[in-house]
Amino acid sequence: MITVGYRRERPIAAQGDGTLLAEGARFSETIAHLAKSTFIPKGVYRFRSHMDANQQQADCLAKGMGRLAVERA
Repeated sequence: MITVGYRRERPIAAQGDGTLLAEGARFSETIAHLAKSTFIPKGVYRFRSHMDANQQQADCLAKGMGRLAVERA
């Protein structure tokens, strides 16, 4: 077996100091910023196949790129 990388276990503290809360907020903000650029509307999607899911992703990407082109023109 090959081990690639490592993971540091965070110690459990009796009293929180807010650093993990701030780190979580930064992560959440980053994810929210990335979600704007995927062009896929929020929601829960159920597909019959991976092909259907890929088609929906491609359609949303094409529409989003079209909207960006119009905004930038």
